[in-house]
Order: sequence, then C-alpha cells, then structure tokens
Amino acid sequence: MTAAPAETATPPAPQRSAAARDTLIGTAAALVVVTIWGTWIVGTRFAATAELPLAWLALFRYGIPALVLAPVWLRSGPLPMGVPLRLIALIVVCSGAPFFALVAVGLGFAPAAEAGVLLPGTMGLWAALLTKLIYKERFGGARVLGIALSVAGVVFIAMPTLAGGHLMEGAGRLLLPCGAFLWAVYTLAYRATGLPPLVGAGVICFWSTLMVIPFVVATGLEPLLSQPTGAVIAQVVIQGLLSGLVSLVGYGVAVSRLGSSRAAAFSSLAPALAALFAIPVLGETPPAVVIAGVAITVLGVALSSGALRGIGRRGRAGRDGAAT
Repeated sequence: MTAAPAETATPPAPQRSAAARDTLIGTAAALVVVTIWGTWIVGTRFAATAELPLAWLALFRYGIPALVLAPVWLRSGPLPMGVPLRLIALIVVCSGAPFFALVAVGLGFAPAAEAGVLLPGTMGLWAALLTKLIYKERFGGARVLGIALSVAGVVFIAMPTLAGGHLMEGAGRLLLPCGAFLWAVYTLAYRATGLPPLVGAGVICFWSTLMVIPFVVATGLEPLLSQPTGAVIAQVVIQGLLSGLVSLVGYGVAVSRLGSSRAAAFSSLAPALAALFAIPVLGETPPAVVIAGVAITVLGVALSSGALRGIGRRGRAGRDGAAT
C-alpha cells in the first residue's frame, strides 16, 4: 500500500509566504544593485580617463562605508567569531581593494558598453561555472548553450581590438572578466560565511581601507586637489555611498534571499544600463559590432545563469542555499 504524496507536495502557506517575501526583497535589492553597477562603471570609466588618483577613489569606496558601518564591525569585530579566516580573506580580496584596483585599471581600456559585458555581464557565467565545479551541479542544454554564447560574445568584443594590433588595450580589457571571476568567488564565499549583509560589508570595508591607506599616503593630496571639485564630489557619492555602501549591502541581501547563482543572474542587466548611461555622460555610442557582442553575451549569461527559467521560481532554492 502506498502513501498519498499529496500532503507533502505543496509547502505550507507560511513557507510559501516567506519564500515569496524573500524573492520580492531579494529581487528589489538585486535591481537596485545592478542600477548602481551601471552607474559605477560609467563613473569609474570617467575617473580612469580623467586620471583621478586611483588610491583616493579606493579610499572613497571603502573608507566612507567603513566609517558609516563602524558601529557594526566594531560590535562583530574585524574577524567575526565562527567564520574561518580563509573565507574572510576571500571576501576581502575578491570584493575589496584588490578587486577594485584590478577593475579600475581595466576600465581605463574599455568603453562603458564593453565594460558592462566584460565585468558584471560575465559574473553570472563565472558563478554558474564555479557552482558546477565545486558543487557538481548538473547543467542542462540551455546552460551549456549559454556558456558557449557568453564566451563567443566576449571574444566578439575583444577581437576587433586585438586584430587592430592594440594588444595592450586588448589585454587591459581582459582584466575585467578576471574581476568578474573574483566577484563570483566572493559571491560563493560570502554565502558560506553566513554573515549578515551589514556585517559583511563592514568587515570588507575595514580591511580594504587598511590596504588602501599606504597608497593614499604615497599619492599625496595634490593630485586630488588638482581635480575639479564637482568631479571629486561625484566620485564620493558614486564610490563611497552608492557602490561602497548601498550596493555592497544590497548584494548581500540579494545573495541571502535568493542564493548565489540567482543573485548573480541579475548582473546580465548591467551591460545595457552601462551602455545607456554612457551615451549622455561619456558621449560613448557603441558601434554595431560591440552592440552585437553585448547582445550575444547578455543572452548567453541569462541562459547560463538560469535567469530565463524564471526569476520568481524557487524550485531549487534549497539546493542553491545549501551549496553556497
């Protein structure tokens, strides 16, 4: 005699309500984050081309949030109890000052539309690949196709530059997918720490500020004072308040509520936003070949990350949460 499966097929109403609430909050946080990412790409691209001092930009990004979040990380300690040191090191290196330096240099070589694809546009791809490698997640045909399209799109964007003999620019562009890989590692490592978003952001910003201070001292104040006041204020807002504080906390919320791979899937929206913002701010209108590469890569990332299976589905949330 077999037991009727109907009783356990549908989760209880409180569970469904909590899952729906998590999805709504996580989705809202992820949308705010990708909008800030698009703004940050354009702002940092402007700073790189205007030769604003990199050390000061990094201090804005991590020092301001470190001060704002001081009550949080002072309470938890810079090394929260119960969190392995290797995980603390991973989240600091992969989303902190080393990540920022790598990406800021790369943004000096790539227009905003290309940077949007090569950086946040490939984060979901890297997250999917790491999940496959570490947690042995099975990939269906759509995800395999998505990975192939993502790689093809990145090559499509980089090839004209390399074919034109601009090897340094081509190499510089490759720093951006390397930065995307670091962020994907951070996504998995942060989930494993179990830290609340504010605590995680505070710890990252504290250690990153310590890393940056010697470079700020070596750079001195003069390079910063030589810049237009409006440009400096804009960088304080973009780097310190929006990117350093709001997006870092918001991404932590998205990962906590949605899981790592689903949160990373939203990064496929950032390339279009960066390209759109760059037109009025930087005067960068991407050529047709780059637009084609952007479209191919965004489609590939959406497929490989699982975004096209439905943002609202939580059918595999338990597996995702357990894995990350």
